[in-house]
Amino acid sequence: MSVEIRNEQFRKIINDTAPLEQVATGFIFTEGAMWDAKSNELIFSDMPGDIVRKWSELNGITTYRQPSGKANGHYFDLQGRLLSCEHANSRVIREEHDGSINPIATHYDGKELNSPNDIVVKSDGAIYFSDPTYGRMDGFGLLRDQDMDYQGVFRIDPISGDISLVASDFGQPNGLTFSLDETQLFINDTDQGHIRVFEVANDGSISGGEVWAVPEGAGDGGCDGMKIDSEDNLYCTGPGGIHVYAPDATSLGVINVPEVVANFTWGDDDLKTLYITASTSLYRTRVNIAGRSIS
Repeated sequence: MSVEIRNEQFRKIINDTAPLEQVATGFIFTEGAMWDAKSNELIFSDMPGDIVRKWSELNGITTYRQPSGKANGHYFDLQGRLLSCEHANSRVIREEHDGSINPIATHYDGKELNSPNDIVVKSDGAIYFSDPTYGRMDGFGLLRDQDMDYQGVFRIDPISGDISLVASDFGQPNGLTFSLDETQLFINDTDQGHIRVFEVANDGSISGGEVWAVPEGAGDGGCDGMKIDSEDNLYCTGPGGIHVYAPDATSLGVINVPEVVANFTWGDDDLKTLYITASTSLYRTRVNIAGRSIS
């Protein structure tokens, strides 16, 4: 595998000889990678194909949900229920334990959401999601006019279920992830090509929003999927593949991928296999530092 080492600390995270394996291909545009530890399966979206798929060593590629509302990002809540962002339906849904689908966010202040894109759950059960306009474009969603006049990030209260707007000064908000101690929320902006950092208050509101890092380099791709590992290193898609940053924003290096990367997650029993959703394919490689357990 080809990696770009920008700081020697990167060698602690990944071996520059670790192979990059193409697990499966032939999709339209893969997104929303999420590891289900209960079943040892990877959940991911084939967004324009309007299908959520699963992959496992035992069964290979199978269908999880079709149609999917052109779902994008996924996350598990504290009860182990799968949350999904539906581009075509402009909503966040929760799959209940009985398999039924429960919409938990569709409108704010009387207006339909743009197209929820990516999602994360805080340890208190609060749900945060980004709401750009990509799902109102043909192919990646359903072509239609925008109801809101901004692209924001929202929070769903864990007790009341009420939706609040926590930030709205974005071009196109996309990937988001908490620091390990949850005092910071990182949100990237695909239009601006940067990662911002916000301080998280006790009531769940956020403030600040300074630019924290700018993924730069050769190759195609931009800010999209973003997560942190078990040692607070931040991974973010960007030009050429996946950019990795130390907790102090030092750019450590890039995991090069031959297709444009949209998202990724860690899986397998030790959470040291990095599964990568990249355009028409699903890839994986091994890393030295485990990801965080989500399911």
